[in-house]
Amino acid sequence: MVITISRVYGAYGHSVARALSEKLGIEYYDKDFVKITSNVSGYSEDDIRREGEDMSDGRKFINQFLGTNAYNSSYDAIFEAEREVVLDLAKKPCIIVGRCANITLREEGIPSFDIFLYADIAHRRERVKELGEYGKTDIDRYIEKRDHWRKTYYRAYTGREMGDYRDYTISLDIGVLGKDRCVELLYDLLKDRVAD
Repeated sequence: MVITISRVYGAYGHSVARALSEKLGIEYYDKDFVKITSNVSGYSEDDIRREGEDMSDGRKFINQFLGTNAYNSSYDAIFEAEREVVLDLAKKPCIIVGRCANITLREEGIPSFDIFLYADIAHRRERVKELGEYGKTDIDRYIEKRDHWRKTYYRAYTGREMGDYRDYTISLDIGVLGKDRCVELLYDLLKDRVAD
């Protein structure tokens, strides 16, 4: 069983993956995915962190405008490296956070349990404050920007809209349910499948 977690920014994707990993006794890949991809691709970890899941409209335009057989952008190369890593990790039970993993696995005919996490802005704002990544930027603008970049990246490499219910086994509102309840629900759904 391979489990994928997609999420809007600030919806506890990393925390849910870690807790679910502990309960199910399988590995999860999120931040360490960057290191693995760096080893495979030769790109630095900073490049992968910057270009591995986020894409601005300007970058998308440049990528599409210059996207020819003669030109391969770092975004394309990093995506291909991440795709290889996803397929390699999927050889054993694991949890993969982000990286368009749900669509990559589907395209290769590899069964997966695909989760989408979302929440209202108030709950996400609290989570983003905990993360402290927004610096001096207005927190709501920062969340909006990160969401937009993540959705743009997802659309560019899958041709689909992030959060579309048809691409997930289950979608959970972590703001309403809470992180712990989401983990319990997912564990109840997955414990027998992982054991098989």
